[in-house]
Amino acid sequence: MSCIRFNTPAQKQQLADNAPAMREDGGDPVAQFLSPSVTDSKRERIRRLAASPNPRIRESAALSYHAPDDVYEALANDPDAGVRSCLARNERTPCDVLRTLASDRDEQVRAWVAINYFVPADAMEKLAADESETVRALVAWKASLAETAQPALI
Repeated sequence: MSCIRFNTPAQKQQLADNAPAMREDGGDPVAQFLSPSVTDSKRERIRRLAASPNPRIRESAALSYHAPDDVYEALANDPDAGVRSCLARNERTPCDVLRTLASDRDEQVRAWVAINYFVPADAMEKLAADESETVRALVAWKASLAETAQPALI
């Protein structure tokens, strides 16, 4: 049995008619596959994940882009540093939560905050004076990236 498929001209036309991205009009195929809207039931599932006794499951809640702010705030006080690190990495984490995490007792959490693109300037200033050489180096590295990108924007 062969795995080769031979389409007739009529089949090719039918495929083209049913797949706008294949047309020459340049339609964006990704736009046809939008994510479903965020519902209350999705937010409730995230709340349940955040309350799990398993820290790996709480990490998935911390990485969610759709968690309610109170879930982010609760996870900022999670006893597991891995959960707080995931929260620090999330670009949707609210600025006030990132400010809290900038003072976290764990160096890795503060390091993730330092490289989060959406950290407020006051938190970055605090991290620039951090006791950890690693955190300070990450702040300096991020600042150098911003300086390099700045002339390209002008």
